[in-house]
Amino acid sequence: MIFYVSADSASVSVGADRLAEALAAEAAARGIEARIVRTGSRGLYFLEPMLEVETAEGRIGFRPDGDIRAAVASLFDEAFSPGSAGCLGLVEDLPYLRRQERLTFARCGIVDPLSIDDYRIHGGFAGLERALAMAPQAIVDEVAESGLRGRGGAGFPAAVKWGAVQGATGDVKYVCCNADEGDSGTFADRMLMEGDPFLLLEGMAIAGRAVGASRGFIYVRSEYPAAIRMLRAAIDRARGAGWLGPDIGGSGFGFDVEVREGAGAYICGEETAMLESLEGRRGMIRPKPPLPAVEGLFGRPTVINNVLTLAAVPTILARGGAFYRDFGMGRSRGTQPFQLAGNIRRGGLVEKAFGVSLRELVEDFGGGTASGRLLRAVQAGGPLGGYIPEAMLDLPADYEALAEAGFMLGHGGIVVFDDSVDMLRQARFAMEFCAHESCGKCTPCRIGSVRGVEVLDRIAAGVQPQRNLALLDDLCTLMTDASLCAMGGLTPAPVRSALRHFPEDFRRPAAAAE
Repeated sequence: MIFYVSADSASVSVGADRLAEALAAEAAARGIEARIVRTGSRGLYFLEPMLEVETAEGRIGFRPDGDIRAAVASLFDEAFSPGSAGCLGLVEDLPYLRRQERLTFARCGIVDPLSIDDYRIHGGFAGLERALAMAPQAIVDEVAESGLRGRGGAGFPAAVKWGAVQGATGDVKYVCCNADEGDSGTFADRMLMEGDPFLLLEGMAIAGRAVGASRGFIYVRSEYPAAIRMLRAAIDRARGAGWLGPDIGGSGFGFDVEVREGAGAYICGEETAMLESLEGRRGMIRPKPPLPAVEGLFGRPTVINNVLTLAAVPTILARGGAFYRDFGMGRSRGTQPFQLAGNIRRGGLVEKAFGVSLRELVEDFGGGTASGRLLRAVQAGGPLGGYIPEAMLDLPADYEALAEAGFMLGHGGIVVFDDSVDMLRQARFAMEFCAHESCGKCTPCRIGSVRGVEVLDRIAAGVQPQRNLALLDDLCTLMTDASLCAMGGLTPAPVRSALRHFPEDFRRPAAAAE
């Protein structure tokens, strides 16, 4: 029998290792030959730990309830029949999965993450093979046709960035993947690095081929030890199989990748702070210009993209830019992995084409609040994103629609709050977060966030509320207009959205705010 159990960090945290051990022990005790494949996660975290069993019809899922060892013994007794307790049916037919458009996450939860054979069988390296036969400019043109934009938050066209590096003068160029995933409610980067690491390596190699780079770095936050181990093992195997190294596929093109571990600073999600950290210094913002495309890592032209951007590239090269562009709407093309977290009944990853509404994501996929209370707000775009009221959940999840409404998509994280949330406290959290995470380079961010916490505390205490609200508005304007980077510049966004859409939380007596 062949069993599949996720080895993803989130799955392990709720018992996936215990499930795999119970399977192995029970099969051995019964004299049954069993192969247990540890995969990544399909993103169905609300069903973890989940077991999949290979059958003639496909993989059938089971969610053992209660004591894992006893539940596994019962499943063996019933021969893992569809009538067994906890049977989910064919996993591919689960509505949560069936209604998605999985391009980037097509293999996650299906393949052994470190099996190159599995990766190849499921279409891996087809994009790189095609890229090796193309001229560098043709690769950039294909990415441009796809409409791919940076999935790290800014939404900058990937092909423009690649074209700038390709045209820059330099005998050495680099490709840097920023995997310092630090936004609240986000886990897509980690999920992909743990569940399909070869996809990221393939995307980086294609980028290297396009811009003339021979070396890449993956900057991973230290809080992701499993992803770091998985990436390093995948790099070793890709080198051994000739997919990384001095002569990939006999093409004469050489490209290699190294993993660097970050030190836990949120600011290193900003590209220039990440470069500082990669070079061995404290993560602090660099003024721009010069842009990293001209003077990046060690002063050389550098492509910087995040995990999801680079992981989309192999699909674009394998299936064509036009294929990818057919997904999405307006200037937001392709698919976005949305991550549902917070007070939500069915938390997990949903990959959909741009244009899906926030309401469909939160209510249809997520099932509403886990508490069962009324939904009051969602925060999209991480801790620097605005709080979107329930009445605005019909907004389409794409860059332009959210920006026009005063919000941002960011990395695709969506954190849900029910009607028990205090939005003044959430606004204070945004300022406190900035005060804690600021690199200290510029005064508006370093000092403004501290003053912001103090002003919000006075408002909560009922001290001259109108005067302090006016002061808060002035402070937000200063931080937005004068901060050196998006850290300070966007910190006012959640504060102002809370003030705009939930003003009643700022008018209550101090006793009610406590």
